[in-house]
Amino acid sequence: MCTGKCSKCIGITLFPLAACAIVSNILLYFPNGRVLQLSEITDLVWFFHGILGAGILVILPAFMMLGAGGAGCCANRCGMLVSVVLAVLGFLGGVYCVVISSLGLIGGPLCDTGDGEYLYPFRNDTLEDNYLFNQTTWSICKEPENIILWNIILFSILLAIGVIEAILCFIQVINGLIGFICGTCMRKRKTNISGM
Repeated sequence: MCTGKCSKCIGITLFPLAACAIVSNILLYFPNGRVLQLSEITDLVWFFHGILGAGILVILPAFMMLGAGGAGCCANRCGMLVSVVLAVLGFLGGVYCVVISSLGLIGGPLCDTGDGEYLYPFRNDTLEDNYLFNQTTWSICKEPENIILWNIILFSILLAIGVIEAILCFIQVINGLIGFICGTCMRKRKTNISGM
């Protein structure tokens, strides 16, 4: 496969991943579909790891990867070099999403434990006592309903998306460097066509 085609495939794959990350991050603002006060939303949601990290910072290189993989003006060594720089940006966005999502999973949600006060009941747990491995502790959170499951599912989705995006962007860094050094195969195809 030519570096240009590989770049295009990666770019096409990144678009739905970025869209899913943005939607998942937005859903974290509405636990169980409810609108809460700003002070009742888990603090790590405000880091915009899905909207900014795995969303916007990945959409930008995805556009460039599509351009670098096409037959237009970007299908050259300069285009591949720019795609490398933007792929590094996308890689960093994916890693940022992974880090924040991991912290969100480990720390647990902000919830009402029954006394009307919102707090983080799982933030000081040891690994052995972590709520992720002990489902019986989930009943400590009374409001919002199903907040623990809501956070686990959405932070896990964002974690998986961030890992996949970081891997794809890293592949594009290598692919783009090969395309920059060796060319994108576009010249070879045009030479073969004109030689017939």
